Amino acid sequence: MLGILDLLGTIGGNVLSLPGILGLALGMTTRNWVVAAILGGLVGVFETVVFAGFRFGDIGSLDLAIAVLVGVLAGSLGCAIRHRGATA
Repeated sequence: MLGILDLLGTIGGNVLSLPGILGLALGMTTRNWVVAAILGGLVGVFETVVFAGFRFGDIGSLDLAIAVLVGVLAGSLGCAIRHRGATA
């Protein structure tokens, strides 16, 4: 079981890594909320698989869930930035 510092480190690492940055960038490329969320989630899955060395036995379910959640939120935030910037 992860401690609270490990959990916060995992969340912070994902926000500053591929799911956060690339998810935000991919979310800003589209104006469709669903597509932005799916792209962000896919980046989260891709990042987890790559950093596990393509060994699916080494992927923790909590790490994968956090990466996908951060990716979905970052993609949605990117889409919101695009919507707000287009209408302002």
